[in-house]
Amino acid sequence: MYDPATALVVVDVQNDFADPAGSLYVRGAEEIFPVLNRELARASAAGAAIAYTQDWHPSETPHFRTWPLHCVRGTWGARLHPSLLRVQGATVILKGTRGEDGYSGFSYADPVSGRTGKTALEDVLRRRGVGRVVVAGLATDYCVKHTALDGLAAGFEVLVLDDAVRAVDVEPGDGVQAIDEIARRGGEIVSSEDFHQLPHEMGAS
Repeated sequence: MYDPATALVVVDVQNDFADPAGSLYVRGAEEIFPVLNRELARASAAGAAIAYTQDWHPSETPHFRTWPLHCVRGTWGARLHPSLLRVQGATVILKGTRGEDGYSGFSYADPVSGRTGKTALEDVLRRRGVGRVVVAGLATDYCVKHTALDGLAAGFEVLVLDDAVRAVDVEPGDGVQAIDEIARRGGEIVSSEDFHQLPHEMGAS
């Protein structure tokens, strides 16, 4: 369950990914809105930290050699989907703002030089005393996976809500492989309802 030492990170639930008219629509994305909104309400009521991540690309970037044009800053496609509950005071992490690859909410990489760096997310969570990160959103096999893996590498306890994510599945099974990798690296994969049955204390068994 949520508490002040827990953060809910909602990854890239933006029009280009979550709306059928979006340029990189993730099939079934609309199915996760009831779960996401319930979890956002629960997290807010419990005083948990909440962060939304958003791709926020310039109109020209080497990133678009890999992917179709999407989530260009200031456009309809880059906005958070209107069906998503917005919690007042939540942190918003903008990714890819300088043209870098920004799959993770925690880090970025220059698509040409490979230079890496960190977003503000880890510092925000550390200042809040967060030890456990709950990850949900889009897409399982890309930004959700990289956010979860970076959270684990930073030393957070990481859980992924399997009923609050959906995969691109460029290749069939990519989403399943991503979930398997997160679990193999130490993340916990749970349904939203099972999450609320877990012990309240951090690290409890």
